[in-house]
Amino acid sequence: MPETNKYTSDQIVVLEGLEPVRKRPAMYIGSTDIHGLHHCLTEIIDNSIDEALAGFAKNIWIIIHPDNSTTVADDGRGIPIDIMPKYKKPALEVIMTTLHSGGKFEGTAYKVSGGLHGVGAACVNALSQLYQVEVRRDGKIYYMDFSRGKIKTKLSTIDSTKIEKLKEIISENTTGTTTTFFPDTEIFKETIELDNKTIIKALKDRAYLTSKIYFHFFDERNHTEHHYYFEGGILSLLRELNKNKVVVHEPIYIHGTSDGVDVEVAIQYNDSFQENTPSYVNIINTHEGGTHLTGFKIALTKAIKDYAERKEMVKNKDDTITGDDVREGLTAALSIKMGSKDLQFEGQTKGKLGNSEVQPIVAKIVREQLDTYFEEHPDTAKAIISKALLTIQIRKAAKAAKDAIMRKGAFDSMGLPGKLADCQSKNPADCEIYIVEGDSAGGSAKQGRDRKFQAILPLWGKALNTEGMRLDKIVGSDKLKDFIIALGMGIGDTFNLEKLRYHRIILMSDADVDGSHIATLLLTFIFRHLPGLIENGHIYIAMPPLYKIKQGKEVKYVYTDEDKESYVKTLDSSKSYDLQRYKGLGEMNPQQLWETTMNPESRQLKKVSISDAAKADEIFRILMGEDVPPRKKFIVTHAHLANLDI
Repeated sequence: MPETNKYTSDQIVVLEGLEPVRKRPAMYIGSTDIHGLHHCLTEIIDNSIDEALAGFAKNIWIIIHPDNSTTVADDGRGIPIDIMPKYKKPALEVIMTTLHSGGKFEGTAYKVSGGLHGVGAACVNALSQLYQVEVRRDGKIYYMDFSRGKIKTKLSTIDSTKIEKLKEIISENTTGTTTTFFPDTEIFKETIELDNKTIIKALKDRAYLTSKIYFHFFDERNHTEHHYYFEGGILSLLRELNKNKVVVHEPIYIHGTSDGVDVEVAIQYNDSFQENTPSYVNIINTHEGGTHLTGFKIALTKAIKDYAERKEMVKNKDDTITGDDVREGLTAALSIKMGSKDLQFEGQTKGKLGNSEVQPIVAKIVREQLDTYFEEHPDTAKAIISKALLTIQIRKAAKAAKDAIMRKGAFDSMGLPGKLADCQSKNPADCEIYIVEGDSAGGSAKQGRDRKFQAILPLWGKALNTEGMRLDKIVGSDKLKDFIIALGMGIGDTFNLEKLRYHRIILMSDADVDGSHIATLLLTFIFRHLPGLIENGHIYIAMPPLYKIKQGKEVKYVYTDEDKESYVKTLDSSKSYDLQRYKGLGEMNPQQLWETTMNPESRQLKKVSISDAAKADEIFRILMGEDVPPRKKFIVTHAHLANLDI
């Protein structure tokens, strides 16, 4: 392993100052909600991963403390602390107080790096009430602390780490860097509480893609710990993604290097109709894809299409295999590693790779190796192509069904469903639609709404369970047909989010088991066939009250049992009160429904978001699929979390 002193201040380059971060934090971390909060943590973790990728670290520790501060430590070389002649300051101070400073710009300290922009450490520092750094190197522990990007303690040495947990697990002679930060409540006004599950997902992803590196996660808030280490790398990730699914063939593994770009791909089809293709660049999850993913998809489509034509597998001359056809049921994990010097991400949050030269590199490697694989494994090639040909038939059947049911003009205002009580406004950004369960609730909602911007679409009875159902079967359902037509943006290959007629789609059902089931059926349909509505934040769940509490002339609606108990304690103890438990929306008159569930000034809505699409896919498959044993296991495991109203 290279010696510590080879990483010095000579390798640190400064591009610009720090001050803009606090003024416009969303420009640097995407948002100031929980997503931005987690981005801060992953920036610090990825700095330690860069040390591991460079061959200098084997362990990364993450500790969430009871006060919601977080510590990230590694056993790498430790950030340089020597004086930078140009700035007459220690390198550690420059890195922590200046944007775009670090060892990743000239390609000498880090050949491969996820933390390209250098905003990581300095940016998190600027957005933290408290930010502490300990550097273990040269037999000493160097220390600095900051507040909102300003220095509180200049570079000094300390006798031992200030983090009690690290005293138990890291020996004194271990080199490395320890960073502790407490998020600034002036910036993160919504929450400073990191989500355990989100962290675990991020760590598992990184463990899969950095095989033979140990990740140790301790959550002192609930006294839990998790440790992740995977030998199998990207193939282990692929097996995790296809867990509980019926796969069509054994995994296909592709690995190649060209022009300094290292490409790894693992491919395996399953019997579903969904595509799942997570992509990564230097361990960073490029959730918006980019040139590497485009190159892969182009090569996959050409390899499958050309093989099918060579082997004369396409019998109908009118059938043409398209990219959409080869991606149905596709699970593929794509990971590339490349020099950080010329790496280009679109946006500070690194959601999309922008390097145009990467696309042909990935495409060439994937195409050449897939061609060889198909020739050597004709059974696998046949299984994949047969699935693509089946998709063509399903697509044609779905189009015929849509043409028959949703004739020309069905998506304009003249063809709206008769059950729909539309709103007056024609500006989608102002409009919202309530999808309401039942006849009586629909009537109350229509009378109680604000007609200017609120539309009502009643659905009678339970909707279809669309899990695993083909699109041509789905569009034949009257209930779902009305839902699709009312929204106006089509489905399948006709889907166009710009035509969405309401930017808030609110599912409103009874607060009981049947109501929850109906909401889940609709969410299953939306997740599987209209995911863009969730991804763009258009889906909400209405929260009707559970209780009406009346004492004298005072009336209070409460939405949880906890709220009920708290409110009852505030009542005048010498007077009796009436407590009404609502079993369904139909028990409320129009005025009550407006006051409690539909008035924007007083209602409670939950926005539906999916931070972990793979996990959501697994849960929907378990709960809504036909395979009973996994569902039984899930219910038994989570039964203690259920709040039944029987």
